Amino acid sequence: MLKMPKYLILAEKPSAAKNFAKALGGSAGHFADFDYRIMNLRGHLMTFREPEEMVPETLAKKYKSWKLADMPWQLNDLNWQRTYIRTRTKGTTNKQLLDQIKAELKQGYDGIIIATDTDPSGEGDLLAFEAIDAMKWQGAVLRANFMDETPQSIQQAMRQLVPIADKWQYGPYLKGESRSRWDFASMQLTRIATTLVKGAGYAVVAREGRLKSVIIWKIYEQWQKINAYVPVPYYEVKFKDPAGHVFARKVDPKAEQIAWRHAQRSEGEADVATYHESAVANEKHTTKRQAPPKLIDLAGLAALLAPQGLSAKQVLSTYQKLYEAQYVSYPRTEDRNVTPEQFNELLPAVDQIADLVQVDRQLLSHRQPRKTHVKPQGSHGANRPGTKVPVSLDQLEKYGPGARQIYTTLAKNYLAMLAEDYVYDHVTADLLDYPDFKTAFNVPIALNYKAIFNVETDDTESQSATLGPTAQPELAEGKNPKPQTPTTKWIMAFLEKNNVGTGATRVSTLSDMSQGTKGMLNESRGKLTPTQTGNISAIMVENTWIASPKITKRLFEMMDEVEQFKMPMAQLLDSVTQVIAHDMPQMEANVANLTQRLGPPPKKRKVKAKPKAEQVTGIFKGQEVHFAKTWGNHTFTETEIADLLAGKTITFETTTKQKKPFTAKGQLGKRTFRGNEYTGFKLLKA
Repeated sequence: MLKMPKYLILAEKPSAAKNFAKALGGSAGHFADFDYRIMNLRGHLMTFREPEEMVPETLAKKYKSWKLADMPWQLNDLNWQRTYIRTRTKGTTNKQLLDQIKAELKQGYDGIIIATDTDPSGEGDLLAFEAIDAMKWQGAVLRANFMDETPQSIQQAMRQLVPIADKWQYGPYLKGESRSRWDFASMQLTRIATTLVKGAGYAVVAREGRLKSVIIWKIYEQWQKINAYVPVPYYEVKFKDPAGHVFARKVDPKAEQIAWRHAQRSEGEADVATYHESAVANEKHTTKRQAPPKLIDLAGLAALLAPQGLSAKQVLSTYQKLYEAQYVSYPRTEDRNVTPEQFNELLPAVDQIADLVQVDRQLLSHRQPRKTHVKPQGSHGANRPGTKVPVSLDQLEKYGPGARQIYTTLAKNYLAMLAEDYVYDHVTADLLDYPDFKTAFNVPIALNYKAIFNVETDDTESQSATLGPTAQPELAEGKNPKPQTPTTKWIMAFLEKNNVGTGATRVSTLSDMSQGTKGMLNESRGKLTPTQTGNISAIMVENTWIASPKITKRLFEMMDEVEQFKMPMAQLLDSVTQVIAHDMPQMEANVANLTQRLGPPPKKRKVKAKPKAEQVTGIFKGQEVHFAKTWGNHTFTETEIADLLAGKTITFETTTKQKKPFTAKGQLGKRTFRGNEYTGFKLLKA
């Protein structure tokens, strides 16, 4: 009888391990043609050592330095060794967790199945191999590629395991590792910027990075435009018919001056007087159709929900929990379409989803795949509802802030694809006596998908198709447009237009930039405002490559090329040195602008030195010792001091920090503070 292979399935986190156990029939057992045991990581357990720990001892001082003269680094000096990430939570440390998995492997396994997220950035493969390398596993490694954590997807992945003979010949790992090394090496930019701004008197850590620098500079630049904005009114002639339709001349957006726009009202009024009422002419009606919008990604979802008060961090966190509960699809996808298989899989649930989010089922009459939304190419598929449908929206609220809004928005966006096209009457006309004055507007005929999901306002939409019969001249006042306020939606649209990052990385980066007292951005109902730290970081990256969308886009492309074996990792990493060589002198020039733009740095507040406690000197256990004469708010009496030096236990009445009275009982003994040993009063346990 043939012996069944036995594999250890390595899930990314505890919640994923539970979903795998549910799909396979338990945390250990038999599936397909192998025996298995499921264990889990907790995301990344390993991180790169400090730079000075990854180079020969003779170079350690240079790589620990924040001096500009010691950069850029020679990346060939680094051995890229990792160490355990220190955990702040109580319980098993990362080393202990890996030791447990390693001990289990010694029970006799034929291989490890990587069952971490199939991530487009290679992150899931990277964190798995970090753990595998730390455990010094030399056996077989296989990859389970799953689209989501539904039982069907997990089972299919376990039947189609991909062997990985060599991680250095495995594209997703190469991409994840190269991105990780690039980001680590780019810490030099933070050191350079921070060294310069602190030298200028600003006590700030200026965090600079691939996506952070692009975002903070664009937002800062936009606020500069807003602050510099001066409204300049103008006056021009327009015509209006009885239904309110406006006839105007076409404006060339590239034109510096427009002859028929007047700076003074009096000039405009004089111009109006030269026109008379005119009949409407050349009226045309064309029936047009508009297909449903693209499926949204995580960035689009965050942008839509920001005005409702949901931060990027909340969207990211709540969506992840909804995914783990299998109510929504995989979050970190790059897809904006679904495959035919994914479309057909969700089709039986659409009526139930429609009822849940209060969409009329009769609108869902286009249940055939649209070529614009359903394509054979794809991986996880676009963000969408899961095949598991909640009984009620209230059921979702336990998964975090905005769970109801996230699910409803995602569902309506997907259901819109199953509705018919928006149909409208496109109306155009001009004026008989003044043919340069034209009008164009749309009159809805059938809303169809727009009755389900319509987030874009249409300024050309009108409820009346009746034109004329004549139009009257009038004086219209306008002004130069004010630059748009930076919002989550605005920055996400900019990043998407320039193809910088993925939907998920844009959201996670924006979330990180908006966190904590040292955050770079304030986010309020979608409005983004730089903090003082953000302003400093932005000024420091003006005209740098790290803040260039084109450079950042190219870096993402290069990482894809590493994954596809079109570029060696060393060539990608060499680009870090090129960026630093270009940006360091630019940052040295930029630092001179800080005071001019932000004002002088705040003066350091002098902190009064705490008076040193009076010391007692005496002989304790045959040795001369020194200890504080006070403990808390109690000063030892001469009798108590004598008893303490004699090794006796003393008792006295005092209060806690919260001013609550208690009886202190203790004796003299050895104590440690920040690694230093000293003699002092030790409170005995009751």
